[in-house]
Amino acid sequence: MKRRIILCAAVLMAAVANTFACTNLIVGKNASADGSTIVSYSADSYGLFGELYHYPAATYPKGTMLKVYEWDTGKYLGEIEQARQTYNVVGNMNEYQVTIGETTFGGRPELADSTGIIDYGSLIYIGLQRSRTAREAIKIMTDLVQQYGYYSEGESFTIADPNEIWIMEMIGKGPGIRGAVWVAVRVPDDCISAHANQSRIHQFDMNDKENCMYSPDVVSFAREKGYFNGVNKDFSFSLAYAPLDFGARRFCEARVWSYFNKFTDNGKDYLPYIEGKTNTPMPLFVKPKHKLSVQDVKDMMRDHYEGTPLDISNDFGAGPYKTPYRLSPLNFKVDGQEYFNERPISTQQSGFVFVAQMRAHKPDPIGGVLWFGVDDANMAVFTPVYCCATKVPVCYTRVDGADYITFSWNSAFWIFNWVSNMVYPRYDLMIGDVREAQKEMETTFNNAQEGIEEMAAKLLAKDKNAAVDFLTNYTNMTAQSTFDTWKQLGTFLIVKYNDGVVKRVKDGKFERNSIGQPAGVMRPGYPKEFLQEYVKQTGDRYLVK
Repeated sequence: MKRRIILCAAVLMAAVANTFACTNLIVGKNASADGSTIVSYSADSYGLFGELYHYPAATYPKGTMLKVYEWDTGKYLGEIEQARQTYNVVGNMNEYQVTIGETTFGGRPELADSTGIIDYGSLIYIGLQRSRTAREAIKIMTDLVQQYGYYSEGESFTIADPNEIWIMEMIGKGPGIRGAVWVAVRVPDDCISAHANQSRIHQFDMNDKENCMYSPDVVSFAREKGYFNGVNKDFSFSLAYAPLDFGARRFCEARVWSYFNKFTDNGKDYLPYIEGKTNTPMPLFVKPKHKLSVQDVKDMMRDHYEGTPLDISNDFGAGPYKTPYRLSPLNFKVDGQEYFNERPISTQQSGFVFVAQMRAHKPDPIGGVLWFGVDDANMAVFTPVYCCATKVPVCYTRVDGADYITFSWNSAFWIFNWVSNMVYPRYDLMIGDVREAQKEMETTFNNAQEGIEEMAAKLLAKDKNAAVDFLTNYTNMTAQSTFDTWKQLGTFLIVKYNDGVVKRVKDGKFERNSIGQPAGVMRPGYPKEFLQEYVKQTGDRYLVK
């Protein structure tokens, strides 16, 4: 058994290392309803345990060394010099409201450097511990890879603070070659943007030092390797370092398209690119048709292309209960022909998700909120995690030794997975119960936010530590309340839908007859459309004669 567990863990780690499936949505401060910058992230990977990370602020003596481990696998990569001062980091946001997300695009495989010490995960969490602004984070991250080498494949980073949001794309230079080539472009304040596992920076203004940064050799290195031979103004980072293929277009860029399609009137213009009818890429950023709220972004993270030409909830693959999910792998073969499944923003293999809200008009301890959830965004509840929090909720940790292959009834990751995996097979029948609980909790948290922050501001004016303790306690209370509610939801769903029937519910309680017995059950059977297809497939086999 021990050998099998070790083998299983090794397979899972290999799967993590070869699965690129994250999504970042971006909203500039003048494109948001409340003036906040907004960034979302889903950590999608079979093998990733969803938890809320915490790195307390600390000071270190000069000469202290920091051991670096690859985020995906835990592999030890080496040591780097520790900073004298580090900042509090909770999840992917630090105490100064700096937030960093990512999606892996891979790019040219020959540019991976297995001798580097800094992987993309270390860049994120070391960068957050050392930076007070997005610009400072970019410098810290690029300096780290220049000094210690870049271990990972091609990566897109979202780097944000309350005033600015940047997209930085980076790829190594090959085995044993120190550093990386990279470019960072600022998203205009009145625009939205996104990236989803495909490099999206094409041409960039090399003379606009205020809104564009890049490595000195980003073009010359591409020329040297034979990836580009035109004039500088025509250089495309994406075409040079991450040439487009079918998967990059349909599985990755399609998720960006869905976001643009939802919040602009240009979706129909960009669709031919997704369908492979044109190679004209979508813009890096666009102006939305209306300002987006934080809740808009939460809901967009639950998207399955509903109501679009890529909708996956109404064809045969959705099954009798219109499940908007498809089992992996994305590609499959039938009779020698290769086919594919759509890959929407929301997916079952998410470890954790967040929507980061950063506000320049509020003090840092109050202004930065990481709306956090575990498992699939579509089934998750986003709870408020304030960036000043000094203690993370127990249910968001590896409580009882929980991990990706160790279940715990006290782990939010496992409770949410328990509920969602009950719902997936009978989605259309059961999702209403999930939506009701989800909406009630998120609406409660949204409505309470103003009052909570007013109280925190009053405390902050007198005693910062008291304000931090108050917001830390609120962070822990809302998470635990959500966990408890979801556990109750799971038991409710088992009782209500046991054995394929539906028990009657009124005012949130199961109905009973006059003598206290269950008031009977409803037998929903299969939907009409499925039964018609069933008869079509089986002919007269089940015809009553």
